[in-house]
Amino acid sequence: MGKTAALGGLGLLLLGLPGVALAQGHEAGGASHADPLGPVLFALVIILFAAKAGGALFLRMHQPAVLGELVAGVILGNALLPLGLQPETAAAHDGLVGWWARFVLATVSPGTPLDILARLGVVLLLFLVGLESNLKAMLRVGVPSLLVASLGVLAPFVLGYCVARYTLPGGGQTLVYVYIGATLCATSVGITARVYRELGRLDREESRIVLGAAVIDDVMGLVILAVVSGMITAQARGTTLNATEVGRVLSVALAFLVFAVAGGLWLAPRAFALTARLRGEGVLLVSALGICFTLAGLAAAAGLAPIVGAFAAGLLLDEVHYIEFRRRHGSDHKIEDLLVPVGDFLVPIFFVQMGMTVKLSAFAQPGVLWFAALLTLAAILGKQACGLAVPRHLDRLSIGLGMIPRGEVGLIFAAIGHQLRLGGQPVIGDVANAAVVIMVILTTLATPPLLQWSLRRADQRASRAA
Repeated sequence: MGKTAALGGLGLLLLGLPGVALAQGHEAGGASHADPLGPVLFALVIILFAAKAGGALFLRMHQPAVLGELVAGVILGNALLPLGLQPETAAAHDGLVGWWARFVLATVSPGTPLDILARLGVVLLLFLVGLESNLKAMLRVGVPSLLVASLGVLAPFVLGYCVARYTLPGGGQTLVYVYIGATLCATSVGITARVYRELGRLDREESRIVLGAAVIDDVMGLVILAVVSGMITAQARGTTLNATEVGRVLSVALAFLVFAVAGGLWLAPRAFALTARLRGEGVLLVSALGICFTLAGLAAAAGLAPIVGAFAAGLLLDEVHYIEFRRRHGSDHKIEDLLVPVGDFLVPIFFVQMGMTVKLSAFAQPGVLWFAALLTLAAILGKQACGLAVPRHLDRLSIGLGMIPRGEVGLIFAAIGHQLRLGGQPVIGDVANAAVVIMVILTTLATPPLLQWSLRRADQRASRAA
């Protein structure tokens, strides 16, 4: 009982600290003695505490920690605010409601310190995804994975576009429908890989095809994101959209990926050989982050999302590139191992922030739940087309089910869409944002039990045939 009371008291303290700090900063009116770092530190305490508590809870339920971080963000973004009262309005209130609203705004508003940290978390996340994606292995799986990935991108994209066009509450512009369709394209390889690993099925041909296709459709999804974002930016500037403009953006995206990876494969070993001469701790980590941030910055300069460059940096970095570095420094660390502590700090900030952008009041609007349900159905059914691309002797159902989870990639697409503006309004508004989050949660939760059932069903059919 004493421990429970103590934890409850700690929780209440943590809930109050960010609001008190933000209120003090607000009342100080920017006085010279007010340290702007203080509110950020208190906000980080509550965000990281909530992320780890939510992640631990979902891990106990045998679900990915990212879902717990997302749900924790939804709770933080709506706690203490009367239903229907927006943070922008509540921030003018006195007392705890006003304090909390300022905390929410300090986390989700573009350009704030916490928003910058969240964006760095996204860049690091895609860098890690690229590092875990073996470029040579991806090329080895060849045509079957390419066909599976192509259908797994095209079918959900078309279905998502149609669902948004005909059921999005409040309507929208054509590019809004296109962007919502794009959020359904990519597959979260981590969820599927975990199920295959737990069941000891990683050596099956179906699993190799699915894991290879998931990496390929991440690349395709990033290219689509680059093209659609470029089209939205062009229209926001008043530029006429035509096939030439779309082709230009597509060419820039593809050329950047090709040249970044090809040039990086030549440059990376030489960069690591040069930095290997430096003495001190953390040189390997700083070298890897330098490559990541350089390519992410170049992607932004080329008009693409920085995550495209971060993913390309991860793809090109292979362990063989820094063998000489490790030999000189007598280290056996991999870049992935060194990035884990940095990722444990930055990446959860993004997922909590993403959850905080979900306004529960959006669900009170007519048709929102229906739209979210249809979008989830489109996400699931669209990936079932993947099975049509493989020979009949393979388990087509398991391949389709393995491609279902959207996970972190879908959330990243939604977050970028929430920042893009079209006609003065975010491309992914409150309604679409809530629906995409629901879709991500449901597809991620549904995949493990469905895939386990399908694989066991395939094993039973094989044993009967034998």
